[in-house]
Amino acid sequence: MLFNSLQFLVFFLVVTLWFFRIKSQKGRIWLLLLASCYFYMAFIPVYVIILGGTIVIDYIAGIQIAKKRGKSRKVWLIASIIANVGILAFFKYFNFFISNINDSFKLLHTGRDIPLLHIILPIGLSFHTFQAMSYTIEVYRGKQPPEHNFVTYALYVMFYPQLVAGPIERPQNVLPQLHEYRPYNWDNVKEGLARMLWGFFKKVVIADRLAMAVDYVFGRYEHASALALFIGAVLYSFQIYCDFSGYSDIGIGAARVMNIKLMENFNQPYIARNITGFWACWHISLSTWFRDYVYIPLGGNRKGEARRKRNIFITFLLSGLWHGANWTFIAWGALHGTLVTFFHGRAKDTKGEKSRFHRPKVLLFVVANFLLVTLFWIFFRAENVHKALSYIGGIFSLKQGSNRIGLNATELIFSLVLIVAMMWRENRRPGHFIRSNKLFGWYVTAIVAVCYFFGVFSENQFIYFQF
Repeated sequence: MLFNSLQFLVFFLVVTLWFFRIKSQKGRIWLLLLASCYFYMAFIPVYVIILGGTIVIDYIAGIQIAKKRGKSRKVWLIASIIANVGILAFFKYFNFFISNINDSFKLLHTGRDIPLLHIILPIGLSFHTFQAMSYTIEVYRGKQPPEHNFVTYALYVMFYPQLVAGPIERPQNVLPQLHEYRPYNWDNVKEGLARMLWGFFKKVVIADRLAMAVDYVFGRYEHASALALFIGAVLYSFQIYCDFSGYSDIGIGAARVMNIKLMENFNQPYIARNITGFWACWHISLSTWFRDYVYIPLGGNRKGEARRKRNIFITFLLSGLWHGANWTFIAWGALHGTLVTFFHGRAKDTKGEKSRFHRPKVLLFVVANFLLVTLFWIFFRAENVHKALSYIGGIFSLKQGSNRIGLNATELIFSLVLIVAMMWRENRRPGHFIRSNKLFGWYVTAIVAVCYFFGVFSENQFIYFQF
């Protein structure tokens, strides 16, 4: 079920109203679990069985890890990780692996060809796999007690606002909230609805509008001029940000309406002054997941400079592979890993502080970092590495060609105005609009009107659904 659909609007209203009519936490947990199952089954119903199987395995593993002593604890942890990673590897990477073997056979002229499997990647598999793994790892580390209520644990993995595209939560944040009954809170409802509407604005008004230009340029990059290629790449940077952060806003807002607070996933990443600052603000739930469960276990920065650089590079390489079974994602991860390895510990903007644009030097760093991130995004968007390199080569060679980008001058200017307005708004939290009921009403009316009159209602799937 897509957030940007009429079906979801009806679903959200029915589930939320029913949620607050139930006066017991047990009843609310059952409602949210059943609603989350329905939400997930709206895509491919049979795949809920796969998700249910991993939930059973991890639920049992969590209890056994807490109960056992010695090596038995690690055996249960490894069994849980193998089950999760194994399912993810089968659905997401099996055909990629076989395709590369077949390519090797062709180079060797062996005449062999291993048939590919006709399988579809379950929606959001990487997201709920990582969330489930964080639970068993935290139980093993002694930082989270095992969840003995199966329904509550199942909801932790399947909670519909963040089920298919994050944020990738930690058990310490979500599970205690699922155990606590919280009455209706108008302030939380206002905050949640305002957050959801802002997410819809970013998705249907900005991201889906920019998608028309991005799809046009990337689909015809061989005939596009360097200027068109550059504009297409810049617009894709904002498309993927508004698309993904828009999803996070809707999910965080929907949970907040029901008194559940999810972690923040973005913090104005495009005003970071360097690549480390960018990663402190982009997809925070994933970057902290890799930090806690990959980088630190590898040794972090505890074993010398050379090992630190190696650990950073491996972490980003795995992050690239997590995003997709394609060499473009591996290249994207390797490029980010190389730069972060170089800048880590050198720059002051490693914690994602907001940049102060009144200093020309800072503004120069922000623009340079944004252009560098935009260059790397080309690998993320291109179908293969060859096309990504050809696209980049077209920009730097100042190639002549068509300047068309799929939008006319008026539409492009309007899109740029929307982007500037979005960035200005995100730099200023609308707390006063939420606190005042009257201003909140005007705020909601304005956002709904803008979405209605200027939104692109093609029900485009969110970009990160493919991961």
